[in-house]
Amino acid sequence: LPQDFFEDVMPDALKQFSRKRPAVHVEVRAGRNYSLEEDINSRRLDVALAFFKPNSSNRGTLIASLPMMWFGGKGVNGSEASGRIPLVVFDHPCLFRQAALQVLERNRLRWRLSLTTPSLPGVWAALQSGYGVSPRTSHCVPSGIRDVGAEFALPSLPAIELRMLYATELSPAASDLREILHLVVRKRVSGAIIKSRKR
Repeated sequence: LPQDFFEDVMPDALKQFSRKRPAVHVEVRAGRNYSLEEDINSRRLDVALAFFKPNSSNRGTLIASLPMMWFGGKGVNGSEASGRIPLVVFDHPCLFRQAALQVLERNRLRWRLSLTTPSLPGVWAALQSGYGVSPRTSHCVPSGIRDVGAEFALPSLPAIELRMLYATELSPAASDLREILHLVVRKRVSGAIIKSRKR
């Protein structure tokens, strides 16, 4: 799973799965998109959720297309005295980071990396500290962090696809997990789609 789904999707899915398959061992990994896809291909994982660029893959099942937005915390300045936009992003490689840099470059806006981290909680903590702005979806955004795109006249970001990947051959238990995870994640991400449409 991407870290975005550890607080709501994982507990809900595990609760339902443990009721149906109480004796089955489950291994859960937080991973980057490229590593999750590799783990599925090599059969180290049965099921995974991963982000993809829009229309870049037909792998697995498309769960949702989630709009990206610019987020910042209280006291954030969308543009420094130097005129550069301070960015809080994941380490490379990251689809959110790539999308943000491409959009800023295309619009000829100056930017700098103010903080990079491999951790989503690290991104949220930096935003809450006013460290800069970050491209994310509106799924599970902590309190104190808000959409600042319009406020700072930042360019629109593209959507990002959330796909479920799975091995070609699944055990009955893994098939049950795939079905439960699919239902839970669709329910949980629907709020992110609705919120973005109300902007």
